[in-house]
Amino acid sequence: MVHFADSLTFSGRKVVAAWAALPFPARSGSSLPDALSAHQQDLPWKLLSSWREHKVSCCFAQSVVLRGVCKERPSSCLGQPQFPLQGWESPEQVLQQYLHTLFPGACSTAHVLQQPCDTRAPFPQFFSPLLTRRGFLPDKAQGDSSAGVQSMPVLAALQSCPGLQGLLRGLCRELRAPRARRWSSLCTAGLEQDDCHEALEELRTLAQCYETAFGADGSEDEGDSD
Repeated sequence: MVHFADSLTFSGRKVVAAWAALPFPARSGSSLPDALSAHQQDLPWKLLSSWREHKVSCCFAQSVVLRGVCKERPSSCLGQPQFPLQGWESPEQVLQQYLHTLFPGACSTAHVLQQPCDTRAPFPQFFSPLLTRRGFLPDKAQGDSSAGVQSMPVLAALQSCPGLQGLLRGLCRELRAPRARRWSSLCTAGLEQDDCHEALEELRTLAQCYETAFGADGSEDEGDSD
């Protein structure tokens, strides 16, 4: 994972955020272009990293993997605008074009796997009873399935984005807060106080690497100062 994260970071950045959609909300029998076109504003993923979640409208680099969405022919939905995704040859090109539309200018890599994620026992069955056994959204509401969800489409991503600046700044503020027990344990471990201050300064410098020329949130700078 360290080497994978390094491949997505540059210009002094070292941290990436993890996102996932489990399951990826797709209708049963939908094609890959149809499944992606249903989410034209943003991907329906959830943040797995520990910072306040907000809509990510831009990123520096990302790697996205989508698995388990069938590759049937796309349907034509009248009255619903769609991304121009039907003209691409491979599923990876379809996903790549979709990411380019949502995050123009970002360095994106896309991978599409046909095999879904296996969710049979001992995988915990915490899914909605409305899901089909293959983890898709049915055309009509269904009752509980005695067999449970046995597999499902999944989207996962690692992303280097400006939002990580808030996470790093918050961590820096937390570590700067005076706590006698923390400093006592650090001294017991043989870590000098000067080394701690140097590490905090490196963390603050790392946070600054995620600033952008557009919409950089400078409101938290004052909270980082000593």
